[in-house]
Amino acid sequence: MPTLNLFRERQTLILLNWILIAVSCVSLVYVSQYYQDYHIYFRSANVAGAIVLMATFALVSLLFAYADNSFGYIVGFYSYLMIAGYLWLNHFSELVYNHRLAALSAAASAIAFLLPALFISSPVRQIYVLSRSALDRLLTAILLVGCATVLVGASYTFKFVGIADIYNYRSELGLPVTLNYVIGVASNALLPFAFACFAGRRDIWRAGAVLFLLLLFYPITLSKLALFTPFWLVVMFVMSRYLDFKFAVTVSLLVPISVGLLLIILFQKEILPYGVTVPYFGLVNFRMIAIPSLAMEYYNNFFSNHPLTYFCQIRLLKPLVACPYQEQLANVIYNAFGIGGQFNASLFATEGIASVGSFFAPVTAFVAGLVMALANRLSAGLQPPFILISSAVIVQALLNVPLTTVVLSHGFAVLLLLWYITPRDLLGLAVSKPKT
Repeated sequence: MPTLNLFRERQTLILLNWILIAVSCVSLVYVSQYYQDYHIYFRSANVAGAIVLMATFALVSLLFAYADNSFGYIVGFYSYLMIAGYLWLNHFSELVYNHRLAALSAAASAIAFLLPALFISSPVRQIYVLSRSALDRLLTAILLVGCATVLVGASYTFKFVGIADIYNYRSELGLPVTLNYVIGVASNALLPFAFACFAGRRDIWRAGAVLFLLLLFYPITLSKLALFTPFWLVVMFVMSRYLDFKFAVTVSLLVPISVGLLLIILFQKEILPYGVTVPYFGLVNFRMIAIPSLAMEYYNNFFSNHPLTYFCQIRLLKPLVACPYQEQLANVIYNAFGIGGQFNASLFATEGIASVGSFFAPVTAFVAGLVMALANRLSAGLQPPFILISSAVIVQALLNVPLTTVVLSHGFAVLLLLWYITPRDLLGLAVSKPKT
């Protein structure tokens, strides 16, 4: 009977993942109607070929049904959907570059990344483990660091600005480099880690305090991710309470995308007004889902006829490597396309396409997969709901920012250290459901 139940759960998960891929593709069709200025295209005459392409790539998603619950699973699944979105965009693209090579490279990069990220998860022996009292003191310290960071940041700037207007003010922020690093570590790693601990212990007041602090980073940084973070953490907590780990990961994407799709359809039928439909669709279906895929499109186009970086965009390597670009890579791409503000992108676009080109991009993807495997090993033994919640923001960063940047300035390295020293049996989290 357990074997039969496991088989059924796997079949359900596979079906749900395929539904997600289909819904994402339909979402991109609607995105193309509202954001053509971003070079997003769709032609109904080419749909048959696109369906065959996506059905073929959907077979790769079978890997998720047989992988263990891990951090690599979360990053791998989100990255897989991002690359699926790119393959759809690539099929209809009117930008000039070798589309076939880029598509094959993207698919190969997905597989090269997923194999170590999903299937290497053996635990590393903990040399040092926090005691219960030490963990309590650490969580208190994280709250104090969060408060201090907000206060210092607010002393420089604190503006409540609408999402549509943030780019008009972001260039005027002028926050010190050191403060930017502290904000990145606090908002992406420290406070989400603390929220996962407090929420797992049902410490509602301190969990709420963490969410409030995270919300205060928005008027300081004018970042959409900062505004999105506290709501996203709550969503992930709710998902982890009621769904198995793997289903929670899938549903965390399927529900937001489906809601945005439903809203935009109701708007087009004049059932719902603009104010409650298009802003949500723009934030979730366009910014959260389409933009990371679109970044791969931009990078493929730009670096098909411009010099590769050979990793010179990494600040520590700039003195050692002759770099053809003096500005940040995000600004280089923005200047080339003139739309969307700074165009940071995931490891597949930066450490892959921009650094070594489409042909060798799967090699760097495999190395990045090994980094995720290390994260799996350092977090092995922690309960899956805790990993899901505490990594919720880092995962979003990995879709939009180079891996090296996430490690060095967004707190990924700090989160790995916290996972490693966290006691495996003192968090008071609900016991996770069996693996699917």
